[in-house]
Amino acid sequence: MLEMDPATLRKALEQLEQATDDHTEWHENLLRAIVCGSPRDPIDPAADANANCSFCQWFYERAPAEVREQPAFAAIGTEHELLHRIAARLLREVAADAPIVRADFESLVAGSARLRLGLDNLRYEIQNALRNRDALTGAYGRVEMLPELREWHALAKRGVKQCCIAFMHLDHLKEINDTYGHQVGDLVLIGSVRYVTEHLRPHDKLFRYGGDEFLISLPGADLATGQTAVTRVRDGLAGRLLIVGPGGIALHVTASFGLALLDPDVGVIDSIDRADQALLLAKAAGRNRVISWDPSVTTGRQLTRLKIDDSDR
Repeated sequence: MLEMDPATLRKALEQLEQATDDHTEWHENLLRAIVCGSPRDPIDPAADANANCSFCQWFYERAPAEVREQPAFAAIGTEHELLHRIAARLLREVAADAPIVRADFESLVAGSARLRLGLDNLRYEIQNALRNRDALTGAYGRVEMLPELREWHALAKRGVKQCCIAFMHLDHLKEINDTYGHQVGDLVLIGSVRYVTEHLRPHDKLFRYGGDEFLISLPGADLATGQTAVTRVRDGLAGRLLIVGPGGIALHVTASFGLALLDPDVGVIDSIDRADQALLLAKAAGRNRVISWDPSVTTGRQLTRLKIDDSDR
């Protein structure tokens, strides 16, 4: 999975589309030069042609590091280098008025098809990553959340690895929307998610559950470890001055967190509900805090006594 925010993914997709168009144009012009005797690109017969075409500028200079790590990317580079070697050989045959070697021409056609397949595979990976991300915040989408949690739950049931989950609610986002407008509220969401994502552990994931609520998965963490990790994030977010909006509005944004273990003895939905109950208590206790689920305090009677206002969620 490509670990990139949606804006970067969309930019990478645009660059890939342009690189694909550049290759298509190069291939069509090459065929015209070989078959029809049209003017050839002067760099094509050169030994370093592979490093100087428009496609190469994307491949070697503009493609993001995360895209370079995809298996399809390396295969694309191999095929592209091979195509330039075959093209140079064919163009030398044309320049010498020698008969075109059929095997070379067939290798050119087959290599170009393999390159296009590699580009299509890479395009699919980027598009798939975009589908799995929330378009506004860049958090992972809710549709991906349950399958991932079920995988961690299965590992927990086999005693392989624990997983802690945490609900996160941005405090008072409604008041920010009412005071400054939804555009500023959206920027607060985006900035907060970016901060939290950058300060989680490498394998943790942030999913947008809905509105201003998010769910964090913390693989390999028990409640104590999860509490430490989430508290660090909460403290950092609360102490950060978020500058948003066209007027440079300065805001302090806080979040409330409810933690629960992804319990192997109950279903995933039940564990999510436990984290949600803990979040309710964190909000009722004054917000901007982290509370772990505890069966002795997170009962329906306790929640009723705290008079949680569901409309403020």
